[in-house]
Amino acid sequence: MKFIDEAKIQVHAGKGGDGSAAFRRERYVPRGGPSGGDGGRGGSVWAVADRNLNTLIDYRFARVHRADDGAAGAGSDKYGRGGSDIELRMPVGTIVRDAESGDPVADLARDGDRALLARGGRGGLGNLHFKSSVNRAPRQHTRGEPGESRELALELRVLADVGLLGLPNAGKSTLIRAVSSARPKVADYPFTTLNPSLGVVRIGQDASFVVADIPGLIEGAAEGAGLGHQFLRHLARTRLLLHLVDIAPADPDDEASAPVAGVRTIVRELRKYDEALYRKPRWLVFNKIDVATDADERIASIVRALRWKGPWFKVSALSGAGCRDLCNAAHRFLDATPRAARARRVA
Repeated sequence: MKFIDEAKIQVHAGKGGDGSAAFRRERYVPRGGPSGGDGGRGGSVWAVADRNLNTLIDYRFARVHRADDGAAGAGSDKYGRGGSDIELRMPVGTIVRDAESGDPVADLARDGDRALLARGGRGGLGNLHFKSSVNRAPRQHTRGEPGESRELALELRVLADVGLLGLPNAGKSTLIRAVSSARPKVADYPFTTLNPSLGVVRIGQDASFVVADIPGLIEGAAEGAGLGHQFLRHLARTRLLLHLVDIAPADPDDEASAPVAGVRTIVRELRKYDEALYRKPRWLVFNKIDVATDADERIASIVRALRWKGPWFKVSALSGAGCRDLCNAAHRFLDATPRAARARRVA
């Protein structure tokens, strides 16, 4: 299935049914009086988070969603039937915004979260409500209110605890395959990862965390170059970033792929894209130590050149060397950094 993480839809709640102006006409009941019932309420449109969905592809093809109108009232004190609500099931992690203003409407951060997108119109009043001591035969009634209509922008942000980032071919997909059961495509050319991948890393029998892999970043990604800028939003909910550094690039003479230059490029792109993402805790992970015979010397040189003061690890995603130590350290960090509480409903 194609991965779709953005969509625009229109939602239209149902109109309320009109109230009725009727009078009781029965044998042996003289001057029966007003008996017009109220109209039914229009159906509303709700969004519901569903953990069984992982893409917004359904909303690329079904853009308009309408709830039922309420039925009109009738004589003999009959109230109209209310219109049926509709539920739009969306992946967990979907953010709903008003398409015109950009204001947040809902953040479906947990399975089962519900948010009202468009409220149905109230039903009109029948003439029985207008009866009084001086108005014994009222002919007044009110019409049902129109339901709300909105154009909404949907944006999916995957829910992960740890995010992987780095240049193309840094080994992110290989690492996520090594530490979880996820099986993203791996090949010896850039941009083999075209969509975000999620994997569950298990630490012992009862402990685990979720790691996300996004396409590699290149210089200018924040302005639209390459693929990674399209998916940087998927790192917004993570608590820790693992920055993979290839210590043995395929072309050592290419300045852009040199480890130090590559790290600085990623840092610049993060800051351009989102200051909050730039400030997230980030660890350096030096990959492909099995390829370079002088791996320790290379790593020490990179750390000195960057003046890096934070945590760093050396791994071989292909052989698995060092991966378990990295995962254990990440789990300890996550245990000590509880996830911030999320609002179920934004508006």
